[in-house]
Amino acid sequence: MMMIKPSRCTRLQAAVLLLLLLVAADSWLQPCDAASGFCASKCGVRCGRASARARGACIRSCGLCCEECNCVPTGAHGGINECPCYRDMLTAGPRKRPKCP
Repeated sequence: MMMIKPSRCTRLQAAVLLLLLLVAADSWLQPCDAASGFCASKCGVRCGRASARARGACIRSCGLCCEECNCVPTGAHGGINECPCYRDMLTAGPRKRPKCP
C-alpha cells in the first residue's frame, strides 16, 4: 500500500489558515477587554462608599451586571432607574432579590 505524502503546499495552506484563525480570535476578544475597563471604572464609583469588607462583593456583582447590561447607574447609591436592565436583574433561588448593587 502506497501512502501519499502531504505536499509542501498543503502544509503551507494549513499554517496560513491557522494563523488567520488566531488573528480572528484575537480580534473577537478585544471588545471584551474594552467593556471590562468601562465596567471597572463605573463599578469603582458605584461601590466606592461601601465598607472595605463589602467592597469586593459589590464590585464583583456590579461587574457581572455591567457586563450583561452595558450600563451602571451613576453615583454610589440610587439612580437605579437610569439602567432598567441593571435594575431588573434578580438573584437565583426562591427569594428573588436585586442582584445589582
